[in-house]
Amino acid sequence: MKTLILGIGNTILTDDGVGIRVAQKIKEKKPDLEVIEASETGVALLDYVVGYDKLIIIDSIKTGNGEPGELYKLNLKDLRASTNLFSSHGIDIATAFELGQGLGYEMPKHISIYGVETKNTMTLGERCTEEIEEKLLSIVKQIMEEEKL
Repeated sequence: MKTLILGIGNTILTDDGVGIRVAQKIKEKKPDLEVIEASETGVALLDYVVGYDKLIIIDSIKTGNGEPGELYKLNLKDLRASTNLFSSHGIDIATAFELGQGLGYEMPKHISIYGVETKNTMTLGERCTEEIEEKLLSIVKQIMEEEKL
């Protein structure tokens, strides 16, 4: 099964870069995995995901209900049900993927989406906040175990 790990975020905005940081750590542990880092989402993601059987997306999320570093496993229906998830990136992921399917693109059949609860995504900084940094390795471990990587 051709698998893609897609880390999304902005690595100069503290916790907004957590998706990319987690993807990088997964790549360190499993160098044979295909990992892409992206600072965009929505329709732009179609260029990255076409042709893969399995897609694992990792991004930051701010629900306001969880603790920084809390990991949520989501699916496209979850994103469709909530307008505040991943919406800072423009067109939502669910709509972009529906568009890709409608255009006849070879879209992944298995999609897992992980959101990492953030503390601060607005401050310039090349590192995540201390709360997120302390949990990076456990987040990586959770995803790798869940996805059997």
